[in-house]
Amino acid sequence: RLVTLTFVERCCTLAAVVSRQRISMSTPPSPSYEARLRNPASFIEEVNTQYEGLHRAFEEQFWGTKMALKDGSYTVDALTKAKGEMEAFLASKEKLAQTRGYLARSDLSEAERATLAIFERTFGCYIMESEAALALREKCTAIEGTLEDARNKMRLGAVLDGAFVELSSVGLRSKMRVDGSEATRKACWEGLRSIGEFVTANGFVELVRARNAMARELGYEDFYDYKVTQAEGFGKGALFGMLDTLEQGTRPLMEEARANLAAAKGEAALLAYNSAYMMAGSVTQKLDPYFPFEHAVEQWGRSFAALGISYEGASMRLDLLDRKGKYSNGFCHWPQPAWVKADGSFQPTVTHFTSLADPSAVGSGHTALTTLMHEAGHAAHFANIKMPSPLFSQERAPTSVAYAELQSMFLDSLVGDAAWRFQYARDREGSPLPFALHEEDVRAKHPYEVFSLRAMLAVPYFEKALYELPDGELSAAAIQALADEVETRIQGGPGGRPLLSVPHLLSDEASCYYHGYVLAEMAVHQTRAFFAARDGVIVDNPRVGPTLRDAYWRPGNSEPFLGLVERLTGKPLTGDSWVATLQQPVDELLEEERAAYAAAAKAANGAAAKAAVDLDMRVTLVDGDEVIADTTEEGDFLAACKKFEGHIRQRFPRAAAA
Repeated sequence: RLVTLTFVERCCTLAAVVSRQRISMSTPPSPSYEARLRNPASFIEEVNTQYEGLHRAFEEQFWGTKMALKDGSYTVDALTKAKGEMEAFLASKEKLAQTRGYLARSDLSEAERATLAIFERTFGCYIMESEAALALREKCTAIEGTLEDARNKMRLGAVLDGAFVELSSVGLRSKMRVDGSEATRKACWEGLRSIGEFVTANGFVELVRARNAMARELGYEDFYDYKVTQAEGFGKGALFGMLDTLEQGTRPLMEEARANLAAAKGEAALLAYNSAYMMAGSVTQKLDPYFPFEHAVEQWGRSFAALGISYEGASMRLDLLDRKGKYSNGFCHWPQPAWVKADGSFQPTVTHFTSLADPSAVGSGHTALTTLMHEAGHAAHFANIKMPSPLFSQERAPTSVAYAELQSMFLDSLVGDAAWRFQYARDREGSPLPFALHEEDVRAKHPYEVFSLRAMLAVPYFEKALYELPDGELSAAAIQALADEVETRIQGGPGGRPLLSVPHLLSDEASCYYHGYVLAEMAVHQTRAFFAARDGVIVDNPRVGPTLRDAYWRPGNSEPFLGLVERLTGKPLTGDSWVATLQQPVDELLEEERAAYAAAAKAANGAAAKAAVDLDMRVTLVDGDEVIADTTEEGDFLAACKKFEGHIRQRFPRAAAA
């Protein structure tokens, strides 16, 4: 029953409970308030409708400004205004008081009580009793808007062969992974390092200071403590108790892997701009023909359809190509949340989804397909929430970061599976990726997979230390030095992705967020182990989609992340499955992968490549203001994919002919 709170869920309402204790109830209720108490359904409908409109207005501005659309109505000022109006609504003390008045009644339906409970949790996350805190929040929003606008317009790139070449952060990282010239790789890394110098000189120092001041005004230890408590329901201390166990448990694996890499490739392989190339640069180039960028959308659709995933009548707008001025990180947002209205009708989602692909770059197809599987995993999750309010299906607090990321990371993990690669990693002639090449890839990367875990851990450890810096010590130089220190301490040396180049640090929604990826990856491995034990296979298993839908997706944020994982897998969340994967001998892993590849090849009869794809979703492929293809206009998903493929071939002929 949704109205029955478990112990874990009660923990997850901590922020709301704290807010309840702080908020003064001395103001007498107005007559209109008394009248509304007689009709909870009207109050619920009013809150739902008002929030839906404010949410949509903010998300439309977010998309327009981040995508650098030409419409003059998309501005930083308008974005700041829309965000402020949405957050002012969510921070309404009057609505929280009304909600609690209704919750005190004994004649509510189960749906009404569940909906009012999420109202209480959500309002409790945003209400600030202190006027000083409200002013500081507005200050944070203004600084953040100006900083992100400056970052989007930053002239980023690298000096190559004596000339400056503009490249996005994604382009720099891609080139660093595959370019055979050490000088070029170093130049690209230095380009990424320049982001840190830029943001710390353009408001980030002031933003950190203002965020901390706001959090402390509200009674939290610092901004990180505030953010994690709001999103996860437990504080910074509890979070890092979990992360410390993982950090300490995998440190010996990291040290061993670094020693093995140096022994195999030389000490230079440990340099930040060399590691990725030395581990797999040549393999990445060999894999490239089997991940043609122009086929990525079709292969994502086929894979999800074979898993039994439906988008429940949603609409999705995909902006996949990199271009100047575009936001420097892929994301998936929902200007229209999914929810069940009072009359029982279902409101499907509208999804905005972006990545930063350069089809001419080696590895772009693999990156694009992985990003599609990830962000479309988010979209599938939020499209399948069926609860009686849009507040159950919005991605901000009190929605758990780890809960949201588990869904996308589970689905993008399939791209590395041998069975998936046989079915979907195919060259332009339709030939599957040979197992011998998959084996070469596994042998090159598996011994060093712990590096990815450590790079993931480095971000929350950096942000924790960042927000613990005393105000008097905050400076551009101190922040840059701290980033270098954390990279060395957690990753063993400077990272290939400098910490200050991570875009999550700047945005309010994504700051102090990265721990969610770590907790989610723990749950990914635990969930994969569950499916392997129950079904034997994950790839093209039509039971996977419905299981995820019913166990993880339908409830939205009405149930706690930890409880959902335990209910499906039968075990409390731990990092055991992840660590076991890292410790597995490569020959043992390859024996399993060889069997899975052979089974996929035996089962293949050509039908999958010819089958229609029905995701129950309208898909529009765009490049900024230009519409490339639309499933409604083209007739179906595969027809839109063919038009997109033609567009890419025409615009990037050398890449498509490779």
